[in-house]
Formats: sequence, C-alpha cells, structure tokens
Amino acid sequence: MENIKTAYCSVLTIAGSDSGGGAGIQADIKSISASGAYAASVITATTAQNTQGIFNIHPIPISHIEKQLDAVLSDIEFGAIKIGMLHSSEVIDAVAKKLSHYKVKNIVLDPVMVATSGDRLIVNDAISTLKEFLPKASLITPNIPEAELLIGHSIELDNLENSAIEIGKLYNTSVLLKGGHLDSKENKITDILYLYKDKKAIPIKNPWVDTKNTHGTGCSLSSSIATFLSLGHNLEDAVKKGCHYINQAIEQGKNKTLGKGNENGAINHFGLK
Repeated sequence: MENIKTAYCSVLTIAGSDSGGGAGIQADIKSISASGAYAASVITATTAQNTQGIFNIHPIPISHIEKQLDAVLSDIEFGAIKIGMLHSSEVIDAVAKKLSHYKVKNIVLDPVMVATSGDRLIVNDAISTLKEFLPKASLITPNIPEAELLIGHSIELDNLENSAIEIGKLYNTSVLLKGGHLDSKENKITDILYLYKDKKAIPIKNPWVDTKNTHGTGCSLSSSIATFLSLGHNLEDAVKKGCHYINQAIEQGKNKTLGKGNENGAINHFGLK
C-alpha cells in the first residue's frame, strides 16, 4: 500500500532572539509548537538577555536576514507569518519587500516596541517606518504602551474599545488591543479585537491571573494566533483561541521560578492540562 504524504501545517516567525528563552524567537517556536504547527524562523537580532533584563542587542546584517527569508520562503509553504521585533527601518524595509515578493498571507504583526519590563526595543526613527508597514498585516497585536505610541494618546479601560477602533481605521488593519497593562475589573483581563473588514469590535475576556510571570506573552500570543490561522480558523476564532491558550500558559506558569530575576518571569508554554 502506497504511503500517503501530508504536508506540515507551518508557521514562520520573523523576530529577535531572547537568549533567556522567555520571549522572541524562542517563545514563538514554543507557542507555535504547543498550538499545533511546525515552526520555522528568521532571526532579525540577537539579545544578551536573562531573567534580570536586556543587556545588549546585536542586529543581524540585512543581507543575512534577506538570505534567511529567501531560504525558507522559497522552499516552505506557510499558512501564516508572525512578525516580532523589527528594530530598524532597514530591517522593516527588507522584510516588507521579501514578504511582498513571495506573496505571503495571514501576517500577524506584533509591533514590538516596548517589552513587558518597559525596555524600549526599537530605535526611534524606525517607528514611522513600522507604521507604514502596518497596513500590510492581517492583524496587529499592540500592548497598551505600544498602542499609545501608535495613536499618540493615553489608553484606559474606558476608552479601550474606541482606541482599538481608532488604530484599526488609522492603519487599515484588524487590531487586537491587549489590555493586560490595565488594572483588571471583576478579576478579568479585557482585550479588544477590532475586525477591520467587518467594522466590528469584540471584547475578549479571560480570568486575571495573580502573577508576575508574564514575560514573552505578546510574542507567544501573536505566534499562537498565527498558528490557529494556519490551521484554518477564521480571524475571530483564531484570536479567541490564542488568547485562551496564553491565559492557560500564564495560569500554569504562575508558581514557577526561573533564574534570579524578581520581575516578569516566564510563562509555561507546555503546561496546559
């Protein structure tokens, strides 16, 4: 009997490396794997990083980023692309051109500008270039500090939904505005999904978890959403499933320890029951 071959459901992550393993490429690969797809990667920068902070960022040469992109995109068919840290205008331009050339679909872009710890992860002159790239994404997933940089005003619970709508209309894309930086109400974390094509805002609520172990949640969430898109779910369902996955990963990692750092510990990507 002839063996029937089936292709892997694959997701490409384009992001920076976290040597401590909690965020960036390392978190992306864990999240994609745990959510059910095959992970490939293009590394844009390496960081000297551990549980105590980020000590150095080393940009990968543009020519090598381009060669990485050509290598994987010319060979593997991806159901979705996750984009994380693009730290300079040159990197953003290079990635944008390659993705356009290969006509990729389902781009989930986490506009990594501010880490959970508060560290700035992008040079100032790259922010305007990143803004120009946002309309190419199927979904962007800013946290509150990043969203405030995108629209230029403060965001609180009472204007969370309107802010998500404002970002979506400004950048012509769907938005998941993550409310994790805001004080919770009724022990719930509220995110707002704005579906650009449907002109619909959807609150997504998950239980608030009492823990500081949230390092890499943004990377992991966007990767999980990309994975569920690659598995054939529509955008609304993919976002809801991704949010649930991350909430469970935080819950299962809330009492874990790693390293000597006292802030923003790691989540448990593979701790789901």
